Amino acid sequence: MNALVALCHFCELHGPRTLFCTEAVHPPSPSPPQPGPAIPGDRDREADREGEGLTMRANSSATQRADMCEGCRSLPASHPGFVSVDSETGIRYLSHQHPRQQQLFSVVRQACVRSLSCEVCSHQLIKLNFIQIICICVILVYYLLLQVCPGREGPIFFGDEQHGFVFSHTFFIKDSLARGFQRWYSIVVVAMDRIYLINSWPFLLRHLRLTIQSLQNTALKVFDSEQCVCPQRAVRMNSAFSPAVFPHQRSGNAARSLTSLTQHPNLWASLHSSFSWLLKACGSRLTEKLLEGAPTEDTLVLIERQTEQEEEMSGWEGAEGGGSNPQPSQSESVQAKDFQFDDTRQEDLLGPKFKSLRHLRQVLGASDFRQLAWHVLMGNQVMWRGADPGLIQSAFNVLKALLPVGCVRAIPYSPHYEEAYRCNFLGLSPDVPIPAHVSSSEFSVLVDVLNVERGCVNHVSDDDILSLYQFNISSANTQATDKGPTLLNKMEVALSNENLSVEVVSLCLLCLKEEWMNKVKVLFKFSKVDGRGKEDTQKVLALLGATGPGEEDNVRLLKFWMTGLSKLYKSHLMTAVRVGERTLSQ
Repeated sequence: MNALVALCHFCELHGPRTLFCTEAVHPPSPSPPQPGPAIPGDRDREADREGEGLTMRANSSATQRADMCEGCRSLPASHPGFVSVDSETGIRYLSHQHPRQQQLFSVVRQACVRSLSCEVCSHQLIKLNFIQIICICVILVYYLLLQVCPGREGPIFFGDEQHGFVFSHTFFIKDSLARGFQRWYSIVVVAMDRIYLINSWPFLLRHLRLTIQSLQNTALKVFDSEQCVCPQRAVRMNSAFSPAVFPHQRSGNAARSLTSLTQHPNLWASLHSSFSWLLKACGSRLTEKLLEGAPTEDTLVLIERQTEQEEEMSGWEGAEGGGSNPQPSQSESVQAKDFQFDDTRQEDLLGPKFKSLRHLRQVLGASDFRQLAWHVLMGNQVMWRGADPGLIQSAFNVLKALLPVGCVRAIPYSPHYEEAYRCNFLGLSPDVPIPAHVSSSEFSVLVDVLNVERGCVNHVSDDDILSLYQFNISSANTQATDKGPTLLNKMEVALSNENLSVEVVSLCLLCLKEEWMNKVKVLFKFSKVDGRGKEDTQKVLALLGATGPGEEDNVRLLKFWMTGLSKLYKSHLMTAVRVGERTLSQ
C-alpha cells in the first residue's frame, strides 16, 4: 500500500509531535544499462541514499534535537531504526521517528498538527469538498458517515490533493502525572489515493482499534499501580496550584515517554510489526483487476456481499458502548462466510475429497449424478449427511459450479436441520433426523454417506472414495430427470467427453452459465419489469431456445436463476423503466 503510518503525540511543552512512523519502500525498477564503463563507488553511493531515511536527515539539526523532550522522542538519534523485508515482493518497511524524505516529513508534520489540533469534530468533513465526495460513490460516503469522530477521540478523514489524504484516529493514554491524568495521541495513515483510503476505512478502523486498545490497557495497568502508591488527585488538591511551576510540581515529569507510560520494553519494535503488517495487509486486500467487458453477475454479487459484510461488521463495532451488541447466530455467520469456496480452501481440506464435477460423477455414477445435478439446478434443497465434514464440503464446492453465485446459500455442516429458505446446500452430521415434511417433499434430495466396513485390509488411498464410503441418494420427487433442462444435457456431454481436460470442462461450464444468465436477464426484463402476458412470454422463451423437450425444466431453471441476479442489475432496470415512463409522460 502506498501509504505511511505514523504515531503522533500532543506534548504539553512543544505541541503536536511525530513519535514514530512506518513507510513502505518499493524496490527500484530495473533500468536499461547505460553505455560506457561503470564508475566505481556508484553502487555504494546509491546504497547510502537508500538508507538515508534511517539517519533522520530530515530532522537532524541541533536546534530541532534540542527542541525535543522525553515525551517527544521515541528512538534516539543513534538508533538505526527498524527494517522488515517482504520476501515475496521485495518491499522494505522502514520505521523511525521521522520519514526519510523531506517532502514526506512536511506532509506527516501537517497531518500530525491537524489530527491533534483542529480536526476534532464531524463538521470538519466539509473540508473534503462536497462535490468530490459525491463523485467517489454513495457507498464510500456511507463509510465516512458511519463512524466519524464525534469529538476529540475517534476516527476522522481529512486532506486535499496537494498534501495528501489522512485517516486519523485520536485517543487518550492514562498518565498519573499529566494534566487531566491523560495524554493525547493519534495514529494517522497518510496516502495520496483518496478513493483507496476511504475504501479501506472499515479495515483500518478495525485493526487500528486493536492496537490502540492494547496501548490503553497496558498504560491503564501502569496508571492504576502508580495511583495505588501515590494518589495524585489528593496531592494536587492539597497543594497550592501555580501554572508557572506546575511542571516542577510533578517532579519535572511534564513530558513522559510512551515507553514509561506503558512499561513495554519492546514497544517500538511491536509498533513497527503492527504498522508493517497493516501496510502490507491493507495493500493486498484490495487489488486491481483488468476486466475485459462488463463484469459478470457473479462478480457483482460477490462485491455486494462483501460490502454488506463490511457494513454489518462496522455496524457491530459502532454499537459498542451503546448497550447490548447484537451478534449473528451461528448458522447465519457460517452461511455468510461460506457462500463461496475458493481453490485454496478446497486444497486445504484433509482426508478424501471430491476434486471436480467429473470426479463426483465417476464416484456416484452417471444416473445418480444426473439426479443430484437436476435438483441443484432446479433450486431444491440438497442435503448431505455423514461423519466426514471435509468430504461433504468438497462435494458442495464442486456442485456450486453448476449455479450462479447469487443462487448459492450454503451451510457446510450443521448439528441440526435448517429450513430450505435458509440454505439450498446443507451438510448434516450422521445422527441428525430429517423432518417428515422434508423427507416427503419433492423439492429436496438427501445423500447419505455411509462408511464401508473394510475389516483388516491394506491402507486405502484417499483418492479411492468408493473403497471408503457408500452413497445412498433418496428423494420423493417422481418427475423424470432424463429430459431436461437443456443446460444439464450440455453439461453432461462435456463431462462425459474424456478428451476434454478438467480445466477445459470448467471453462465450458462457465460459458454455459453465462449463456443462460443472459437468457435469465432477458426473461426478467420481459416478464418482471415490462409485465408482459403469458403469450408474449412464451414467444420470448421460444426465441431463447427454452422450449421443446424439457421445456418445463428450462422455465423452472430460469425462474430460479432470477433470484441470483445482482441488486445492482435489478435496480438499474427499474430505474431505466421509470425514467422512460417519465419521459413519455412529459
